[in-house]
Amino acid sequence: MDPELINDCVHCGFCLPTCPTYVLWGEEMDSPRGRIHLMKQHVEGTPITPEMAGHFDACLGCMACVTACPSGVQYDRLIEQTRVEVEREHVREPAERAVRGVVFGLFPYPRRLRLLRPTMWLAERMAPFLDRVSPSLGAMARLAPRVERRQRLPRVVRARGERRAVVGMLTGCVQREFFPQVNAATARVLALEGCDVVIPPEQGCCGALSVHSGRGEQARRLALRTVRVFERAGVDTVVVNSAGCGSSMKEYGELLGHEPGFRVMDMSEFLAELGPVAKRHPLPLTVAYHDACHLAHAQGVRAQPRELLSAIPELELREIPESAVCCGSAGTYNLLQPGAARDLGDRKARAVGTTGAELLVSANPGCTMQIAAAMRRGGGQIRVAHTAEVLDASLRGVSL
Repeated sequence: MDPELINDCVHCGFCLPTCPTYVLWGEEMDSPRGRIHLMKQHVEGTPITPEMAGHFDACLGCMACVTACPSGVQYDRLIEQTRVEVEREHVREPAERAVRGVVFGLFPYPRRLRLLRPTMWLAERMAPFLDRVSPSLGAMARLAPRVERRQRLPRVVRARGERRAVVGMLTGCVQREFFPQVNAATARVLALEGCDVVIPPEQGCCGALSVHSGRGEQARRLALRTVRVFERAGVDTVVVNSAGCGSSMKEYGELLGHEPGFRVMDMSEFLAELGPVAKRHPLPLTVAYHDACHLAHAQGVRAQPRELLSAIPELELREIPESAVCCGSAGTYNLLQPGAARDLGDRKARAVGTTGAELLVSANPGCTMQIAAAMRRGGGQIRVAHTAEVLDASLRGVSL
């Protein structure tokens, strides 16, 4: 933990109303400035106690406080440094270690995730039984999406018409195995906008889940592999369609000690910079756009997705109340802190319901699963889609 970064906090309290856990519980030690106070205690010699670790674990890492802070406190760096310390020093209970072993031995490995695909239809039925084994396993079952058939993407998707750019595309882990239609739509949209899309088949996890959870060694190993893969591919831009992945990849320089030989851009960020050439066909839909925290707060990408959606004829974009408050997904948070995640998910689902929209659009697979599950739990239903899927339908002139 960097003492200079800790001392940047003047404890003004601007972060309090933006922090999801403080909003839920009103507990000072579960606010950003409270956690920074605990960090300072540790730097000054206090060992990490189970109670202290609990307050750090309860942080979603949503970075809403970074957006709100007038003093420029780099809480994102502080919480990641702190989580490394927690994993190094804190001895977790056996049951908690087992759950974390399952999560981090499964989700960063697409081939292992693939083994779950044939059983996904059973997940909801199994949830009550798994709840008795572990609330985390029950949450995992309830979050499971209805998986579409696997779609194999070629190594290169050629530009339609004049080639305007050559980009790499990250396929990810959860996105690749549970939402293959999103990757397929992303590749088509980029191609229709004049891009050759390079999709290295040997790519794997980018390390996002690990870096956000203090598992530094695993994160660096996965990040190095990702860098090597895309540097060998010879692209100078890698387009990412998952907010958490894009956020972590943009910080590779800090994680690895050197910048990769390519820039990382969110899909909406890249398309907004490139500018449109393909014709947009009408989509008569009312759409609620959800700001994924690692896109809006960590990457500062807010306007671009809205611009892309608003440019579609006959599409009506509606804003969600409390859009800056996390939905409770936050990478693995909804698995490791299922109670708090459930409360935040229910809060977000109620906010989405007030919009009356037909379709919920999100730029992160975790958010999509979290909000869809919360809507089902509340007795409501709403179709969900990624920004890429909406653009793809408009560009191809098909219904969504």
